[in-house]
Amino acid sequence: MTNHASVTLLPDAGPLITLAYADALDLLPKSGWSIALVDMVLHEVTRNETPTSARIAAWARDSRIPVLETTIYQRYMQAAMGSTVRKANLGELAIQEAMSGFGLAADQTGVFLFEDHKIARTSFLLPENCRKVSTRAFLLFMEEQGLIDSSAEIERRAILAGRQFSQIRFPPE
Repeated sequence: MTNHASVTLLPDAGPLITLAYADALDLLPKSGWSIALVDMVLHEVTRNETPTSARIAAWARDSRIPVLETTIYQRYMQAAMGSTVRKANLGELAIQEAMSGFGLAADQTGVFLFEDHKIARTSFLLPENCRKVSTRAFLLFMEEQGLIDSSAEIERRAILAGRQFSQIRFPPE
């Protein structure tokens, strides 16, 4: 990748939930990359009370993680005022919208951190300067860089805390 200052990590809901279960949200900034949350994703992981919703909200607030605004979220909020609104895949659509913005910035790389097996198998359109990386691949990268002791330990902690961690390997081994 390019230098650390020009890389922004955009986690989807799945990785945030997994890392919250493992009590490891603080690993995200250890990459040295900037982190941003997409508004729709933050809403998805905090709109209902779950075992991780308060932890993720507090982490984002206390860490002062910037939130990227999207038209997807704005339209969702407008529609929610009036009637039943579609909720499926809106976080991914909002991330794709944010990534399109990265495509216009030649000196900026976006890294979409995902966990959903459907994303790994689909042709998620990304600009040339953007990447998609699974939670497992990100943890392995962190381990290889010497930034964490064990990716398997993070996975184990999430599973022991009750997370159904994706078994997908992306990229495939």
